[in-house]
Amino acid sequence: MTDRVLELLRTRPELAELAAFPFGFDVSRAYHVEAVHLASGAPLEPIAGDDTGGTYFLCGATAVLHASSEGDAVLLADSVGEALEILVRLPWWCENISAELDEQDLLAEVRAADHAAREEFAPELDAQRAALISALGLPDRPLAELLAMSQSAAGRTEPDHVLLNSRELCAYRLEESVRQPLRDVVLGPGREALERMRRGGLGAREEAAGDPVLRAGVLRAAQYDRRDGDLPLLRLLLEHESAARTEWFEERRLAAVLVALHGREGDVSLLRSATGGQVTDSAEAVEWARAEEAKRYGRDVAAESEFTWIELARRQGRIERARVALIRMLDDTGPDADRLRELSRALERIGDYAQAARAQFNLLSLQDTAWDRASEAYVLARLERRRGDLAAAGRALERARAAVGAGGTTPGGADCQWHRRGLGRLITEQHLELTLAAAEAGDAELARATMRHGRLLLDTVGKESAKALSRLSTRAKWAVAGLRPPGA
Repeated sequence: MTDRVLELLRTRPELAELAAFPFGFDVSRAYHVEAVHLASGAPLEPIAGDDTGGTYFLCGATAVLHASSEGDAVLLADSVGEALEILVRLPWWCENISAELDEQDLLAEVRAADHAAREEFAPELDAQRAALISALGLPDRPLAELLAMSQSAAGRTEPDHVLLNSRELCAYRLEESVRQPLRDVVLGPGREALERMRRGGLGAREEAAGDPVLRAGVLRAAQYDRRDGDLPLLRLLLEHESAARTEWFEERRLAAVLVALHGREGDVSLLRSATGGQVTDSAEAVEWARAEEAKRYGRDVAAESEFTWIELARRQGRIERARVALIRMLDDTGPDADRLRELSRALERIGDYAQAARAQFNLLSLQDTAWDRASEAYVLARLERRRGDLAAAGRALERARAAVGAGGTTPGGADCQWHRRGLGRLITEQHLELTLAAAEAGDAELARATMRHGRLLLDTVGKESAKALSRLSTRAKWAVAGLRPPGA
């Protein structure tokens, strides 16, 4: 359904001309300088341009995003009508307005800026503004309300309206002043639950203790906001962490540290169980907890690894928040192999295989040994296949084979034994998986070529690896032949 104001501008040339000059919303320039898309995958449509090469986009058929030609992008308004209100009544030449100004001061600033605009380039500004407002049916809101609307929209750019360069996959910039730190987002529920627990009430305690994700947030909140009276709450959380025996060992250890710091003899038995026997008395408990605190569980929230908040966001179901944070981290990461590896794995866990492949490609370029190049190339092949770029997956597997000397090339040093170790099985498995994917996609040439390499690899790897891959190998062979195995 077309926005009413946008439809008027598209069908009324005189209104489109007024919007284009002097207000900088030109519907005849509905294109951008480069291919872009939203990180969230939501629909994106260019609807107008400005005089500096920037573009206005309609996101999800409603909200309006502005992207500059210099690589910045911010959500402007929740509709085209609201965007025009802002652009017409708080136009681009009003450079000295801010949220600190009241209505009268805002009005004075706009009048002063309008006066300069009339003298420099828009002598008919008042008539143009009045005509456009009237024809578009724009409401007469207070300027302070309009400014608040604009700032509210800007603060909601993340996570759903983050713009990516479609070729490089880098994110357009957003001013730090309108970005909410991920740690504040993910710590919010835990902080609120901790306060409810402190106020008392069995229900609040049972809610926090019984939900492993909320419990993780409460423990993190308690780590940075410690109170003398929290020991009973911390003990309850540790009991639930110990009883749950989930994969999340980090929270169990954190809970143990927070309890142990109190040095109570009555907690020794619980701590012994939670720490695998590392704590045997109250004095030892305090010593152990202080050492752990110094290493990883300090009180400075700003010192915590960004990946802590990424993982908590993922567990809370805030996938888009996690995705955006990881993309911005990747954009800011240089030739740091450890960080690129962590980013690649974290992006793969949330299902963004394209961004994971970007990180992995950069990681692969930093590897010095044949073994490491093969190992990271195998991972890149897996990511490229999962993102759907089968040709790129094939190129990654070619790099893996070249690195270890598979297929007739000369291997280097100790890497000549790659085929007898786990790496051989992993590389072979990726060849078979890519064969299946290529056959399913109808790329017979890639399927056949990859299967040829797969057969050679199956003859090279150890018997145990070949046996473990036998079912996958059979499926790949049938797929290449264009047949299905009996009973499939």
